[in-house]
Amino acid sequence: MAQATARHILVASEAQCNELKTQIEGGADFAELAKAHSSCPSSRQGGDLGTFGPGQMVKAFDEVVFSAPVNTVQGPVKTQFGYLLEVTSRKD
Repeated sequence: MAQATARHILVASEAQCNELKTQIEGGADFAELAKAHSSCPSSRQGGDLGTFGPGQMVKAFDEVVFSAPVNTVQGPVKTQFGYLLEVTSRKD
């Protein structure tokens, strides 16, 4: 069964998502931005969501995690919770 690890920064607006994504692409540390800006409890771990399989996350998130290139920041990915994510590993 496929497995992935991912981390995210949960923010309320697409504009904030895009600003953080620009900062990360410019060299800012994803984990530090997650700690400073994410509204998810995972922010304490730099946004790390651990390992999970298909169907364990909300649909929009799941679709990106199991199709996007690894180690690239994806977003805005809108879910009912918020916006930004990065797939950190995947095993098919």
